[in-house]
Amino acid sequence: MTGSFRLIRILKVLFSERIDAFLPSPKSGPLRVIAWCIPRVKTTRSRGERLRDALQTLGPVFVKFGQMLSTRRDLLPPDIAMALAELQDRVKPFSGEVAQSIIERDLQAPISDIFKTFEVTPMASASVAQVHAATLNDGQAVVVKVIRPGIEKVIEEDLKLMMTIARFVERNFEDGKRLKLVQVVSDYRMTILDELDLQREAANTALIRRNFEHSSICYVPQIYWDFTRRNVMVEERVYGVPISQIEVLKAHNVNMEKLAERGVEIFFTQVFDHSFFHADMHPGNVFVDISDPENPVYKAIDFGIVGTLDPESQSYLAQNLIAFFDRDYRAVAELHVESGWVPADTRIGDFESAIRTVCEPIFQKPLGEISFGVLLVRLFETARRFHMEVQPQLVLLQKTLLNIEGLGRELYPELDLWKTGKPFLDRWVKDRLGPKGLLQSARRQGPRWVMHLPKLTDALLSSGDRLNRLERMAEQNQASLQQIAKTVRTNQLGRRWSLGLGVVGLLAAGIGGAVAPAALVAYWPIGLALLSTALILRR
Repeated sequence: MTGSFRLIRILKVLFSERIDAFLPSPKSGPLRVIAWCIPRVKTTRSRGERLRDALQTLGPVFVKFGQMLSTRRDLLPPDIAMALAELQDRVKPFSGEVAQSIIERDLQAPISDIFKTFEVTPMASASVAQVHAATLNDGQAVVVKVIRPGIEKVIEEDLKLMMTIARFVERNFEDGKRLKLVQVVSDYRMTILDELDLQREAANTALIRRNFEHSSICYVPQIYWDFTRRNVMVEERVYGVPISQIEVLKAHNVNMEKLAERGVEIFFTQVFDHSFFHADMHPGNVFVDISDPENPVYKAIDFGIVGTLDPESQSYLAQNLIAFFDRDYRAVAELHVESGWVPADTRIGDFESAIRTVCEPIFQKPLGEISFGVLLVRLFETARRFHMEVQPQLVLLQKTLLNIEGLGRELYPELDLWKTGKPFLDRWVKDRLGPKGLLQSARRQGPRWVMHLPKLTDALLSSGDRLNRLERMAEQNQASLQQIAKTVRTNQLGRRWSLGLGVVGLLAAGIGGAVAPAALVAYWPIGLALLSTALILRR
């Protein structure tokens, strides 16, 4: 299907579901006429359901886009965001024989040489890849993830069309820029293209596995690098109860409160201790080992989307959250300015007042009923009014927090995220920003300081000579400036005399010429020469 026909089909689906009703009025009359001419769908579905169904009709790339949009609570009303969160990234699987040919091509070996057994029928199929069960020759149970053939071209074409539509909306609809669709599509492009490289996902998995290597609450599967390429990834198969099967967990007497609190602990550990977090922790990517119901263990998979925070962002985020716990809105406003999240010329008092107006009503509820994720969304919305730039890592963090909080409260409705999170943050700030943290930082940076010590020593020892040279240069420059000033004064004086004599010479020539024409010939060249000299000196 060519790009033009695909675009027409996309617009037809969107208009037929009356998606244009979500947007402000079109700026131009022709657009209103086009929207009016398209037949309306008679339905009792809500606007969120209509948008969800439209994206589902348009195919897997749009489904994943809708899933990402569902996390942008700063841009979408709650009813639309909730409807989009129900989108399921399940598509018809491609042939198992095609998957085998991709594996054999990338690993350059027959499937029978690589695996002892290989299930041709996939375990699961999504828009970007599908998964097959297999066994290595040593008997290890594994899963084989294979990129969908031709998907890169489909994604590129649909991304171009999405960007065309986004620009069209921003240009042709009133207040269209507020939706920031061009920026949203750009962020989505980076995310989905990253998912096409399974070696990147394998590297993410390996790092998170290493971070939780000695953990008693979280397990990450092993990657088999000998059988992993850009289009193929082989990892250890993990077994457990899908975390979405809450009734099964309860039937096995799993400690649901501990399970929920451990999910929160894993999140905070990744964000603040590891600086590297799983940004796609929806229920389909999490299993639970219930062999010891009193001590359930998380088993996480699918690390195609991850987030990172630099030390400065970590520090400011932790202090911001603690300030929120204490309702110290002044500190929140000052931290946003200090971190560079909002412009330096932001009026602290106005920003503090705006934050208090948004957050204070939320705190009227019992702490256990307050949504940590929603509070963070409201904070970012407020900060954006003060020209806070959208930061992709903070958006990923917000999305992950919303997922974790929603999952935790499904497991244990009485979960108090504040109660679980604040002691962790207090400890983190004390460890990182207190004397212990400073000492550890000095130990980490010590080797680098030692490497630069000789240069620093040389600079200090030679600083006296450098100061003497600078003083001599200053004296020489002073003398040069005095000479230049003297020359300028002389030139100015000569220029004035030449200009005066030139004018006098020309006047004399004019007057003399009026009396005796011969005088004009005598005085005119002299006056012209003096005037020309004056003009040259003016340059």
